[in-house]
Amino acid sequence: MNISELLADLQAQHDKTTARAGELRDQIDHLTAALADTEARLADLATTRKIIAERVPPGTEPDPPETSTAYQAIVNAFNQHPGRAFRARELHELLGMPTDEATVNVTRSRLGRLVRQGFLTQPGRGRYEKRT
Repeated sequence: MNISELLADLQAQHDKTTARAGELRDQIDHLTAALADTEARLADLATTRKIIAERVPPGTEPDPPETSTAYQAIVNAFNQHPGRAFRARELHELLGMPTDEATVNVTRSRLGRLVRQGFLTQPGRGRYEKRT
């Protein structure tokens, strides 16, 4: 194999790998958007359920069972501590969740979504509180 053939082979491999990387990026974008939509829907459902439960007269029906979703736990923490601003790591400590960096970063994403949806405000960098 001469140099020209070697360079042509390397270019072909590069082109093929670049195309594959593009396909994978497209899949990641699609899955990220689908996950964001699904998590937003979960937050909406939890909020709707909470609002309806608040409207039911006392003694009419038993309280609905608590869900174990991360969004519900986050919203409950803010409801139990109105007016208090939390950092993601503080929420994890309060809720007894793991405090490793990866898990806390997921919660930061969830908090950002709750800010964008209007449930929370961000009074300072990395701090979140319930919208009043």
